[in-house]
Amino acid sequence: MSKHDDPNTVSPYRDIQQVDDKHALEEVERTLSPDLGKGNQQRYDKVDKELAKYVADEAFEISEEENSRLRRLIDKRVLAIMITTYFIQAIDKGTLSFSSIMGIINDTGLHGQQYAWLTTCIYITILIVEYPQNYIIARVPIAKYLSFMIVAWGIVLACTALCKNFTGLVVVRTLLGLFESACQPAFVILSSIWYKREEQASRVTYWYMMNGAQQIVGDRPLKSWQWLFLSYGIVSVLYGLFVGWWMPDSPMRAECFTEEDKRLMVERVRSNQTGVQNRKFKKEQVYEALKDPQVWGYAVVQLCTTLPTSGLGSFQGLIIKSFGFSMLETQLLAMVLGFYIIMVLLGSVWIVKKTNQNLLTMLGFCIPSFIGTICLMTVPSETKTQKVGLVICYYITLSFWSAQTLALSMLSRNVGGQTKKSVAVALNFIIWATGNAIGPQVFLATDAPRYFIAFATHLGCYSLLVVVIVGLRFYLKYQNKKRDELAAAGVQEAADAKMVHAFEDLTDKENPNFRYVY
Repeated sequence: MSKHDDPNTVSPYRDIQQVDDKHALEEVERTLSPDLGKGNQQRYDKVDKELAKYVADEAFEISEEENSRLRRLIDKRVLAIMITTYFIQAIDKGTLSFSSIMGIINDTGLHGQQYAWLTTCIYITILIVEYPQNYIIARVPIAKYLSFMIVAWGIVLACTALCKNFTGLVVVRTLLGLFESACQPAFVILSSIWYKREEQASRVTYWYMMNGAQQIVGDRPLKSWQWLFLSYGIVSVLYGLFVGWWMPDSPMRAECFTEEDKRLMVERVRSNQTGVQNRKFKKEQVYEALKDPQVWGYAVVQLCTTLPTSGLGSFQGLIIKSFGFSMLETQLLAMVLGFYIIMVLLGSVWIVKKTNQNLLTMLGFCIPSFIGTICLMTVPSETKTQKVGLVICYYITLSFWSAQTLALSMLSRNVGGQTKKSVAVALNFIIWATGNAIGPQVFLATDAPRYFIAFATHLGCYSLLVVVIVGLRFYLKYQNKKRDELAAAGVQEAADAKMVHAFEDLTDKENPNFRYVY
């Protein structure tokens, strides 16, 4: 006999007289935590023991002034670390692109597709280790683990300066993928732990736009590729040690904050209803994650954006230089690209803040990518004016990055349950790594310097991206409509203003009070 058939279980639908959408009711009943209807009190047996010490019985109001004060404290300790860490990682990854015009190809005897494989091997490694990484991240002190991984990737990066051939480069690049694979998943989790839903899109954007910042400063100081890798590696090691000292693992373990501030920091994210911490592995949440259309939607967005990104990033120097620019001019033009990427990401998050439309904003920023790519394939590269125009087309092609960033923030905001979230994040970055691994491979040496096959592939990615964005919008809007109907029909758990079950590690599907952002 199922729990729903148990006569001792009070159905959470006891007050329903009529629901227009019976199918919607049945679907929610199948996934709803079966004992939600037993009362309007928090079930502490379902709350993480460490978290339970700081959780109130029900929601209480925190003033806007107090919220702002707490947010500034968190930004200082958490956001500052995420931004700086991602900036350093972006520079570390960008060193390969910079070194391509500084002699590494000739000095190490690379030929054919070997240069492309130096990027691909990183993402094949990430693809393999991503789920174990997410499993570990959910169960260890996250700041200390991140500190160790930064130190490790710094050591590996510095060792690149010693490489003399393709084999040596593949080994260090593979290890680099292993240690860097913890960074982005950790940041998605940290964003959901520390920040309210309405704050997460901007926070994810702030650290993700460091991809643009590295374009501006990443290749200025040095002319030797060996010194480039060595200097950035040493900086990464020193910085990793600082992270372990400065950054708190969670609100509950933050010795830098008072006990009262810790309680308030936990309470301020109650409205997220995605939880803060729960180290218990729940098999049913794994199955739910793998069957959830929105989880796969976010993953496909990553595939459609990282496949173009990784190729364009790895071959950026070679593409711009092929338009007839010198090495110095190519470096200066890369700086302009960095500014453009930052403008795109900040612009998209500003639009989302003003309109509260995530998916429509993503859709709008796909349009310049179509235009830029088509121009790169059709405009000849003969006159100076045409060459400058092609560089501008290359810039606007990268407008789709806003979709990648906003999809990450939607993942952190729309997936509840710690096991489900770890699976969703792992799947997201497995697909992310797949796209990054494939990306450089579509830039064929035989297709240089205009790379028509690669750009045609990118057009296919943007087309699929549009389909997925539209599909996600319809799906999430429909899910919210069903829950609103339940609330209107009298299901108290679907309209719980006190959010008493917010920290019980319920998934978004188990919690009828949850509403999706789209």
